Amino acid sequence: MAHGYEMLESPAVPSAGRTEHREPAITRQNVTPRAMDADEPWMRGLHADTGYLLYRLGLRSGQLFNTFLQESGLRLRHYAVLRFLATSEGALQRELSARLGYDPSAIVGLVDDLEKQGFAERRPAPDDRRSRIVVLTESGRAFLRDTDEAGQRVTGELVGPLDAAERESLHALLLKIAADGLN
Repeated sequence: MAHGYEMLESPAVPSAGRTEHREPAITRQNVTPRAMDADEPWMRGLHADTGYLLYRLGLRSGQLFNTFLQESGLRLRHYAVLRFLATSEGALQRELSARLGYDPSAIVGLVDDLEKQGFAERRPAPDDRRSRIVVLTESGRAFLRDTDEAGQRVTGELVGPLDAAERESLHALLLKIAADGLN
């Protein structure tokens, strides 16, 4: 092991009756990133790339939120489905997939998980009995209410170095990017 990195062999993945082998993944073991890493020559180029910084912040945000959700057995992707359902009277699974940007097959599993928890349920669509809509249950609403404060703490940790005006500006800029880039 050199420089705190360790090569880990990824498991073989079965696919259509055959076994595919994944490339080894490199993971950092017992190394805490230092604030001065930003000044290291190897980081200057990455930190000059806004897309990379957004990617890293997204990862960090997901890690923090998933850590919070861990006890409930849910992940950030489940939470996003619940949040979307809280703004609607229900949605077809294909609508959830399109709106949230998730693969349709992933939505099926997420909704299955939420149904097992009692946070969502599938019901016949009012305008087409052959279709099923996913609806937030009262337990799902209660779960969201209970997570509001924790979600604010996660966001607070991420934007901790910013003052109130900078936080507001960052949020407005992210909304502008999202409105144009995530539709």
